[in-house]
Amino acid sequence: MLTRRDQWLLALAAAVVTANAYYIHPIIGDVADDFGVSHARIGLVPALNQLALAVGIFLLLPLGDRYSNRTLTTIFTIGQTIGLAIMTLAGSFVLFTAGSTLLGFFTIAPYLLPAYASKRIAPERLGQVTALLTVGVIFGILVARVGAGVIAENFGWRPVYWIATSLMIAMTIMLPLVMDKGERERSARGSYVGLLKSLVTIARQHPDIFRAGSIQALNFGTFIALWLGLALHLTSPEMGYGTDTVGYLAALAAVSIFSTPRIGRWADRVGARKARAVLAVIALCGIALYYPLGWNLWLLLVPLILTNLVGPTVDVTSRMTFLALDANLRTRLTTIYIVMMFVGGGLASFAGTWVFDHYDWAGTCALLVTMSAISALLAWQGTRRT
Repeated sequence: MLTRRDQWLLALAAAVVTANAYYIHPIIGDVADDFGVSHARIGLVPALNQLALAVGIFLLLPLGDRYSNRTLTTIFTIGQTIGLAIMTLAGSFVLFTAGSTLLGFFTIAPYLLPAYASKRIAPERLGQVTALLTVGVIFGILVARVGAGVIAENFGWRPVYWIATSLMIAMTIMLPLVMDKGERERSARGSYVGLLKSLVTIARQHPDIFRAGSIQALNFGTFIALWLGLALHLTSPEMGYGTDTVGYLAALAAVSIFSTPRIGRWADRVGARKARAVLAVIALCGIALYYPLGWNLWLLLVPLILTNLVGPTVDVTSRMTFLALDANLRTRLTTIYIVMMFVGGGLASFAGTWVFDHYDWAGTCALLVTMSAISALLAWQGTRRT
C-alpha cells in the first residue's frame, strides 16, 4: 500500500513530467518570432508533441501491465530529458519541433502513475488518490505556464527549457527511489504484438471506454486550443500584453488544486457518470463566456476561474469510470483513454492556432464552444445509458 508520503511524491513527479508539454503555451508567439515562422505553422510544435504522445502511449503504456513500472518510468523520463535538451539547444525550427516530438513520445510517466497507484490503495479511496495525482498534473501545468511566461519575458524563452531539463534529471533520479523495486506485473502474458492486440479485445468488452476517451479528447482539446489562442490573442497588437501576463493568468489554475480533491470526493458519493455530466455542462457555460468577456483582462478572469474549477475534474470522473474495473486491465484501459485524449489534443493544437491565424479570437471561441458542447452532450448521454 502507498503511504501518504509516497502519494505526495508521486504527485510531485506527475507535476514535473507533465509540465514539459506546457512551457510552450505562453511563449508560443516568442518562439514563432525567434524562428521566423507564422502563427499557423508554430502550431505544429504542440500538435506533433501531442500526437507523438498518443503514439508513444499506444506503443509503450501497455508494457505497464507486463514489466516493472519502476524500470519503465526511468526509461521514459530519460527519453523526456533528451527531448528537452534538443529543444533547448535547437538552432532551427525543424530541430526544435523534432525535440518536442521526441519529448511527446516519451511523456508516458504521468499516465502510468495513476494505474500504478490504483493497484496500491483501498477501492474506497480511488477517487481521492486519483484526484491527488490530478492535482499534481494541474500544479505542473500551472507552474509551467506561469514560470515560462515570466522567465521568457525577462530572460528569453531558452532558459525555460534549461530549467525544465534540470528538473527532469532530478525526477529521473528520484522516481526509482519512490516506486517499488523490481516489481514485475504478471497480468499480461504473451508477445508484445499480442499485448497491443489485446487493447481491441478489452475495448470491445468495455465500450464505455470510448465514451470516456471521446469526452476527454474534447475536454483536453478545448483546454489546449484555449491557451494557445489566448496567448496569441493577449500578445497581439490589438491587446498589447506580454508573455508574463499570459503566465499570470495561468496562475488561476491554482483554484483546481483546492477544488479537484473535494470534487473527487463528491464524485465518489454521487457516482462518476452523473458527476461528469454536471461538470461538463458547467464547463460549457464557462467556455461560452470567453468571447464576450475576452476583450477585457479583468472580465476574462470570470470564465478562466470557472473553467479551471471544473475542467480537470471532468478528467477525474472519466478515469473513475474505468479505474474501478479489474486491476489487471487498468493500464491498458488507461492506454485507450489517453491515446484518444492526446489525439484530440494534437488536432486541437493545430486547429487552435490555424483558426486564430485566419479568424482571430472570434474563430477560436467558436471552436471552443463547439467542442465543449459535444463533450457535454456525450456526458449526458452516458448517464442515460447507465
